[in-house]
Amino acid sequence: MSNTASSPPGFCRDCLTQQAPERRRCIRCGSPRLIYHRELYSLSIAHIDCDAFYASVEKRDDPSLADKPLIVGGGRRGVVSTCCYIARIHGVRSAMPMFKALEACPQAVVIRPNMEKYAQVGRQVRAMMQDLTPLVQPLSIDEAFLDLTGTQLLHHDPPARVLARFARRVEEEIGITVSVGLSYCKFLAKIASDLNKPRGFAVIGEAEALSFLAPRPVTSIWGVGKAFAAQLEADGIRTIGQLQTMEESDLMRRYGTIGQRLFRLSRGQDERRVEPDEEARSISAETTFDDDIASHDELVPVLRRLSEKVAARLKAKGIAGRTVVLKLKTGDFRLRTRNRRLEDPTQLADRIFRTGLALLEKETGQDTFRLIGIGVADLTDPVLADPPDLVDEQATRRAAAEGAMDKLRLKFGSKAIETGYTFGSVKPKR
Repeated sequence: MSNTASSPPGFCRDCLTQQAPERRRCIRCGSPRLIYHRELYSLSIAHIDCDAFYASVEKRDDPSLADKPLIVGGGRRGVVSTCCYIARIHGVRSAMPMFKALEACPQAVVIRPNMEKYAQVGRQVRAMMQDLTPLVQPLSIDEAFLDLTGTQLLHHDPPARVLARFARRVEEEIGITVSVGLSYCKFLAKIASDLNKPRGFAVIGEAEALSFLAPRPVTSIWGVGKAFAAQLEADGIRTIGQLQTMEESDLMRRYGTIGQRLFRLSRGQDERRVEPDEEARSISAETTFDDDIASHDELVPVLRRLSEKVAARLKAKGIAGRTVVLKLKTGDFRLRTRNRRLEDPTQLADRIFRTGLALLEKETGQDTFRLIGIGVADLTDPVLADPPDLVDEQATRRAAAEGAMDKLRLKFGSKAIETGYTFGSVKPKR
């Protein structure tokens, strides 16, 4: 956090030259991007987050956008996937409905997401992370936790300097920027990475954890969303400092197991390890329409196409799922989720679609919808997935047909063959 007279020597984030405490500019390159902290050279848990990732990639590829407010999102009726910092100054935020974003910043340039391109850049950044340590736990395409404990002998530098060198390398070789949070636990490392964006590098040490957390809102705690924050506020709890004065037993009596999490995280106690092989909890796909859709017949082909995307991802990852989850968002932004557990896990688009279709039929008729999604949860090994159906012979035949279509798509591309549900239908908008 802030520099202090007791800080050990720091360094310049631009040229890595060591700096005596209290200097404001680098003695070598004149940069003001110096970093000091009493625990700077003893911390090793990091959270790295790419700055306005999609927008940064687009600006990198089109320099004419450099000084313009940029929104990456799906059409006027979609939502903002991300936006640059210029757009954020005007009040644009991720997940904001596009019409509200354009009201706030009518001069913004809008670009549809190019997920294939972003995934490629994300893989480049991930590979650079894995050059630092094998303990990399991705959270999304553009962020991850790293544990650099014990890597000083390998890199001949403490983790803080290794991370600064990494941030500089990403900027020079890939052309985007990242922000780094460094601490002794995952909870505080993630908070730190968001403190000084963009191109940030913040440190939160163990000695200052309680005082740092005390004035922050309870929503800074992982798992405390708007609904739970409202419940806490109704109980008179708005800040983490208030939680720090409460007993663990009292919090657990009021809020159950999440009360224990409130007690521990409010005190900076987080024993979660960086798990590089943490598996996904669900696989899903969704789309937002440019115009609300009420017709069941129009939603069906979209549901089928999304089911095929989910099935393809399951097969590619070598996993199956036991629970099918349908997601709908109405024209007035009310979110609905419906789920059904299967007798056997599945990888098949046919089973995912037909289960989702049964759930969808109960929801259509009165409302209009701006978003539909389908996914599977309760992921498991595919060894027990999709046994032959001894009752429904047609299901077994459809499974065999799907296997044949998979082979054709593998050879000729994903659009080589379509089902009757999707052929000639209107494609999803995003």
